[in-house]
Amino acid sequence: MTDGTAALAAGCTLTVSLVKAGREKLAYPAEVVADDGLRITVRAPWAADGVRDFGFVRFEPGDVFTEHFWRDRWYAVKEVRSGEGVLKGWYCDVTRPAVVGDGRIVAEDLDLDLWVSADASAVLRLDEDEFAASGLAERDPRAASEAVDALDELELLARLGKFWQLID
Repeated sequence: MTDGTAALAAGCTLTVSLVKAGREKLAYPAEVVADDGLRITVRAPWAADGVRDFGFVRFEPGDVFTEHFWRDRWYAVKEVRSGEGVLKGWYCDVTRPAVVGDGRIVAEDLDLDLWVSADASAVLRLDEDEFAASGLAERDPRAASEAVDALDELELLARLGKFWQLID
């Protein structure tokens, strides 16, 4: 492993902590599916209260998220399935590389997101206005550049039909 910590064993439980602007916005338990030292995959039920309707997809109680976090990449990819197992699509968060340790995965949200529908007919860049308003480009130009590059990479892979290679 590149950061000197041991890979986590499949089946163990940890807490996923999503941080934005220096504050934890959501924390939830998840079960480790796999950890190869760079990518850790966890599974968790929809953790927020109630339904979140984005217009192009609804996240709701019963949905199951299989989430892929990388220790060396500036994004996380979350496969979303209904409680019945029907694939809804993939929600991609642009984040700083995940920090894993002390029973937690910490992912710092950098506002940019990408949605890829189950059949890949819809590839949507999201929250670019929030990213521009965040001031990250002024505070941390390197992180802002990495974030934009990550979103561009995810979108390109989705449009070229190579997105699935990230999570196979």
